[in-house]
Amino acid sequence: MNQNQSLLPRYQQIKHFILDKIERGEWSEARKVPSENQLCEQFSVSRMTARKALQELTASGVLMRQQGLGTFVAPLKPQSSMLAVRNIADEIRERGHGYSNRVLLLEAEKATEAIAVSLELPESATVFHSIIVHYENGEPLQWEERHINPRFASDYLNQDFSQETPNVYLNRVAALTEATHVVEAVLPSESVAGLLSMEPGAPCLRILRRSWCRRGVVSLAKLMHPGDRYRLGDHLQFT
Repeated sequence: MNQNQSLLPRYQQIKHFILDKIERGEWSEARKVPSENQLCEQFSVSRMTARKALQELTASGVLMRQQGLGTFVAPLKPQSSMLAVRNIADEIRERGHGYSNRVLLLEAEKATEAIAVSLELPESATVFHSIIVHYENGEPLQWEERHINPRFASDYLNQDFSQETPNVYLNRVAALTEATHVVEAVLPSESVAGLLSMEPGAPCLRILRRSWCRRGVVSLAKLMHPGDRYRLGDHLQFT
């Protein structure tokens, strides 16, 4: 257990322990996981704490409970979303246009309280922080700010994001399984408006995206798009 994990609440430490076993292939699909009593003894916690860890992993689909038999590793099911997670470079190239980007920031820093909560880390834990502007035919289309949990992308700061976007890299190394989105119209800061070549007072379309792998929260992204140059759409299939 690393230093950041040791600062987490005990039930989250148990969750990380179980998720690590699954992610590394030590515990395969349908394998029975330790019981509440066994976890209590192993981690020196109350039964309520052990139960909370198992219940949360069951609710998220990582584990499954069979009455009278115990708790088991659940099959990995495909995820679907009302809003697909697209790679901005692919979107641009599919339109037959040229893609490029400019990396403005790529560094490690201490997490603020809000970032730590979003990434399920202790306050002041080390996170990776990047800011990149993406261009379509030389015109700025997206301002992207990301905070990354280093546990899931330890080599993030060494990447050449002119060759591979953060979205593609994180999918490759962390095997993202799900994401949440909040989409809203906002007025950008003066600096962001300048980087996106926007007129003063023009609105932005902002997407806040939180992405997970099976072991936890990988990334918190803020994506800003000029309102007059970007449309957000998806094809929905009802079953």
